[in-house]
Amino acid sequence: MTFKSPFQPEPKFQHGTAPKTAVLLVNLGTPDAPTAASVRTYLAEFLSDPRVVEIPKPIWWLILHGIILRVRPKKSAAKYASIWMEQDSPLRHWTKQQAIGLQAALDVASHSVVVRYAMRYGNPSMAQELDQLKAEGATRILILPLYPQYSGTTTASVSDAVFDWGKQQRLIPELRFVNRYHDHDGYICMLGNRVRESWKKTGQPQVLVMTFHGVPERTLMLGDMYHCECLKTARLLAENLGLTKEQYRVTFQSRFGRAKWLQPYTESTLIALAKAGIERVDVICPGFTSDCLETLEEIDMEARKAFIHAGGKQFNYIPCPNDNLEWIGVLRSIAEQHLAGWETKAVPNSIELKQSRARALSLGAKD
Repeated sequence: MTFKSPFQPEPKFQHGTAPKTAVLLVNLGTPDAPTAASVRTYLAEFLSDPRVVEIPKPIWWLILHGIILRVRPKKSAAKYASIWMEQDSPLRHWTKQQAIGLQAALDVASHSVVVRYAMRYGNPSMAQELDQLKAEGATRILILPLYPQYSGTTTASVSDAVFDWGKQQRLIPELRFVNRYHDHDGYICMLGNRVRESWKKTGQPQVLVMTFHGVPERTLMLGDMYHCECLKTARLLAENLGLTKEQYRVTFQSRFGRAKWLQPYTESTLIALAKAGIERVDVICPGFTSDCLETLEEIDMEARKAFIHAGGKQFNYIPCPNDNLEWIGVLRSIAEQHLAGWETKAVPNSIELKQSRARALSLGAKD
């Protein structure tokens, strides 16, 4: 009797093969199109993750499939359509550009490293990209989530996906994970420079609002360090800019459901500022590295509308780093720090370096 192995078949092992290193950038995810059907598929995967929603599975399944996936996709699709780029969703587009930029930056530094990108939910999936890296001979993989602040709802979920993939592998590559870079000097300086560049064009506002993605307050009570890391990022950025406590606010956005989430809420704070006579605010999202629905629609459209409607006069949104060269340099610094000890240096003009550059070009041409 022949039994089917639970593990994927492995290529024939070749003795003497040199280790091959890769970096996998991971972002949250996006629907494939701004349609109700695509949004429903995306939300079903995203909201089924127990890291995202910590409600007993049978109860949540009834709520998710009985109510949310029947009502929310159409409304969310309209929001996605309002920010969708000609070629793709902003989040996937900018994540792809960051992977291309990081590949080029590592090539210039003579690192023989393959860079790929994946989405925790949606496409390209993490399993798909890990399979591809392994097929190309990667024996060492650095997982670099594009979440500056650690949270069980995001960073830990990325680890879950890698471990789930590993359960199906007979030969598992060496793995490393980047958990956080909320206080990385380069990251803070890059944020500060983006704010100063904006102020050179528009002048300094009365108040700078730093808004982070919200999570249920319960996660803080259970030991999640996300709230503390957001506050530290904000404090370091304020110090970098030389701001007093009266000149900035730290808020949390994207509340979902009726439970109490981290406060103060972004929109409520903006309304209160406008009613208190603050005419000009600038808003930055230091927890997002790529512009997406939460920054472009929720902040630059909805939050802007709320502030102006409440009596505010001028609302200036400072975009995410996206493909900013300084940000790509920060990514390279973070990657190099966590690749330490793995031999990644390539001989200039070697075949491996040429192949690495060809991969960057092919990634840029990939649909």
